[in-house]
Amino acid sequence: MIPAIIQNLNRGVNLLNSINDEQYANNSTAPYYSSIGIHMRHILDVFNCIFKGIENKHIDLTARERNELAETKVAVGLAYFDLIITKLNGIQLEDLNKMVEVKDDLGMGMITANYTLAAALIQAHSHAIHHFASIGYIISQMGINLPDGDFGYNPTTPRGDMINR
Repeated sequence: MIPAIIQNLNRGVNLLNSINDEQYANNSTAPYYSSIGIHMRHILDVFNCIFKGIENKHIDLTARERNELAETKVAVGLAYFDLIITKLNGIQLEDLNKMVEVKDDLGMGMITANYTLAAALIQAHSHAIHHFASIGYIISQMGINLPDGDFGYNPTTPRGDMINR
């Protein structure tokens, strides 16, 4: 599980290593006018919320840092990726089954649910893939090539022409 999450996050690292600060912070793409950097910072903030709450077993997914430099400067984004990947590498297999309380706002107020740490990480991983797909749209509109063919694709998503299936 951890290697799969790290492999996916490294796709983000590869993208950041191929663009500049102007491209990273560009928020001119309709319809949402968000940037690659905003999505990357958001993805990493969710993982960071998990790591901030592991020790006391209380994860608050609304307690995001929202560091503006992490969404405007490639070097800061890369450092944030490095921090999260380092923390992922520090998770022990036996820790994945530990119970944690996860708190989030689903739009009608805060809710709390019991998860395993593995379930919280799976959710963060799926969330990252979802945002990578949004980034894929942004970079295509900017004329930037995808870093690899799996960037933003969920492994369970069929490939090819969906209309003819």
